[in-house]
Formats: sequence, structure tokens, C-alpha cells
Amino acid sequence: MDLKNKVMVVSIALLLAAPLIIELIDKPFYMDLLTRMVILSISAVSLNLILGYGGMISFGHAAYIGIGAYCIGIPAFYGEYSGWLQLGVTIVASASFALLTGYVCLRTRGVYFIMITMAFAQMVFFALVSIEEYGADDGLVIDLRSEFPLINLESANQLYYLCVAVLVLCLYIVHRLVNSRFGMVVRGSAGNDQRMQSVGFPTFRYRLTCYVIAGIMCGISGWLLGNFTSFISPEMMDWTRSGELI
Repeated sequence: MDLKNKVMVVSIALLLAAPLIIELIDKPFYMDLLTRMVILSISAVSLNLILGYGGMISFGHAAYIGIGAYCIGIPAFYGEYSGWLQLGVTIVASASFALLTGYVCLRTRGVYFIMITMAFAQMVFFALVSIEEYGADDGLVIDLRSEFPLINLESANQLYYLCVAVLVLCLYIVHRLVNSRFGMVVRGSAGNDQRMQSVGFPTFRYRLTCYVIAGIMCGISGWLLGNFTSFISPEMMDWTRSGELI
């Protein structure tokens, strides 16, 4: 096992042991802090897939955090707390937004790509600010967290372990993707897109698929964040949050 894998294993072990350590020192605040860190790490991992490996510098990636959060908040507003339903809506909404916006954004490069991703994110931001029924810029309180048959997300520890499980799964998916032939094309396109096209790879489709996968991952992190905070607001998807993720 190389050093990188050893560090990964030790980090995961520490994350799994953290609730026990925090309980021993009787500092529940650190549990909240660590849960938030894990959730935002999922967002950062998803952004790294398109930015670090794909060279796509998105300044609107936080839009998916907001989409995921509102996909729990809006159903909860109408009394629907099914976790599977909310998660399904999150995946569909995030994938649809990524597909539609990515189809436009990925036809640009450099600063144009940065600006158009930020523009799409701000469009969603101002759309939610204008909807008074869902709290507008004051946000919306979530009375109950997502309900699952075998998991009680009202328990801080169970919510935390769910977040850790999602983070580990996302890391594994990204690792497999970037080391596959699919990932090699995406990475090659980031280095020299014209050369990749000249040897016969339809790089636009590869990059768009990668963009959609990253959007789904980030949307799920927003769903987890909505469950964690029990409160959602358009601020979650402001362009400054995208800057923090970068």
C-alpha cells in the first residue's frame, strides 16, 4: 500500500472514530463542525472531478448545493418527508440542471466558461429569492429531517455516519472514474482538447457526462446540508459559496 492510500485509510478511520472521541471529551459543538466539514468535502470532491481533472473552472457549482437543499425543503413544506422521494428528486433535479446548463456552458472555454456558469447559478439564486411562498431570501425552516426505514437522521451520529459513507462513496467513484478510459479522455481533453478530437474522441460528450456526474454529487451534498441545518436559503447557492469550494 502506497503512502497516499495509507493516508486515506487513516483519515477514514479517524472520521469513523470521531463521534466516540467527541463524546469522551464532551464537546458536542465539534460534532456539528465535523459534520458540516464532511458535507462540504463532498461538494469539493465533486468540484475537483470537473476542475482538478477536467479543467472546467465552474464558478456556479454551489447552485447544486442549493438545488439539493431545496429538494428536501420544498417537499417538507408540503408535509412530504420520505427520504427516498427527496433523494430521488435531488438526483433528477441536479442531473437535469447540469445537463441543460452544461450543454451550453461546455461550448465555451476559459473566462467565458467561468462567467456563464456563475450566470446560470445566479439565475437560480434570484429565482428562489423571488419566491415568497418558500421564504424568499429569509429562507425556509425544515420541521423534520428525511425519513428512512432503518436510519434516524434526527440522531446526530447517524446523520454524521451517513455523510461519511457518502463521502467515501464519492471518493471511490471519482477514483474509479479518473483512472478509467472515460477519465483518461476527460483529463486528456483538459490538456489538449483539439488533439483528443483529432484522434477520434467525442470530447464534448465525455465532458458533459462528467459535468452531470459532478452536479449529482454536489446536489446530494446539498440534500445532506439541508438535513443537517434543518434550514435552507438562497444564500447556500450564492457565487461566493462557489468561490469557497474552489
